[in-house]
Amino acid sequence: MRDTCIIGAGPAGLAAARALKERGLPYTHIERNAGVGGLWDIDAPGSPMYESAHFISSKTMSGFTGFPMPDDYPDYPSHKQILAYIRSFADHYGLADAIELSTEVTSVEPLEGGGYRVTRANGKASEHENVIVASGVQWHPNIPAVPGNFAGEVRHTVTFRDPAEFKGKRVLVVGAGNSGCDIACDAGRNADAAYISVRRGYWFIPKHVFGKPADVFADEGPTLPMWLEQFAFGKMLRILNGDVTRLGLPKPDHKLFETHPILNTQLLHYLQHGDVIAKPAIATTEGNTVTFTDGTSVEVDLIMLATGYVHKVPFAQSLMGSEQHPLMYLTAFSRNSGVYGIGFVETNGAAYVLMSQLSAMVASHIADKAARPEKWAEFEHRIANDQPDLTHGIKFVDSPRHQGYVDGVSITKYIKKTAKHMAWDVP
Repeated sequence: MRDTCIIGAGPAGLAAARALKERGLPYTHIERNAGVGGLWDIDAPGSPMYESAHFISSKTMSGFTGFPMPDDYPDYPSHKQILAYIRSFADHYGLADAIELSTEVTSVEPLEGGGYRVTRANGKASEHENVIVASGVQWHPNIPAVPGNFAGEVRHTVTFRDPAEFKGKRVLVVGAGNSGCDIACDAGRNADAAYISVRRGYWFIPKHVFGKPADVFADEGPTLPMWLEQFAFGKMLRILNGDVTRLGLPKPDHKLFETHPILNTQLLHYLQHGDVIAKPAIATTEGNTVTFTDGTSVEVDLIMLATGYVHKVPFAQSLMGSEQHPLMYLTAFSRNSGVYGIGFVETNGAAYVLMSQLSAMVASHIADKAARPEKWAEFEHRIANDQPDLTHGIKFVDSPRHQGYVDGVSITKYIKKTAKHMAWDVP
């Protein structure tokens, strides 16, 4: 009997491996890098990790189900601590020894009559009943063209590692996602001059609210209708942060929670002290001069693009759908039977918890094919036809990042409801 092939040994691939192993399902596990950990391994070629990176959700809410982060970890662990945690997870469940390390997959092709052929870069091919793609979503940078004729250096943040790289330079960071904000702060501490270019306004959520991690504070609060939660927490943010437009930032053009949360306290601090200067979108460049849409100009040596990533899966793109956001049921079940994806969820919830839950669903569905074929067929019908609303009433902004974006509360509730109906054991 053919097994399941897991591609990738980052957090998503390890969650999938644990779920299969716990159900006694055979699998083959392949990882292109020399060790487990995925993007959290800063030494892995192409990793987007940088030295100042920390988790943006708290240790309390963020661990794999059944395997909490260590008590001695800080509220927001560093990238080194997260890598150690991921590797301890692999060791604890006995997953590491079964992984083919330093092995890149070059193609996944459907076989006539069902199943898939997985081909490695060394030419070795194997046939499998199912494939779980867990190769990660931050390996293929989105690199927009810089308008005009900039004479300085242009880099994407995927190439950034150490704040010392900014010494003696005038730096412009383009983009205010969580990484962009972190790296702008690194520039504020180290560069001769630091700027951040922001096209739209954002809500900045402090990492701590009244002394508690923001996600813990939210989880312990009362359950409110979304409109009331947006109103109440929005009012609180205005009290905590004040009017951010006084710092040169645009006013948010959307309601709270309608974009991926920006959890950052430091950027406002550096803007308040003038160590980082906020600017609008770039209009044009000439030489080392960058001119913005408000008509102002600055001289910079380096433009650092914090412009995100596309979710490419080069070895299996036709099976996964859109490069920007793979089109899969509940973010994990491809319309191509036997193909699954773990780790492609874009959400405001705890990703490792969702990875654990979705992995349990995938493993249960795989097990049903032999043990309960009528239930397997029922769920196949769901994959093809069910279109649940996973927004929790939030109107996410129209941007590439938010294609297929789901609310953590909504998808968790739907997972629990579905698992109960299917009689699956999902944590």
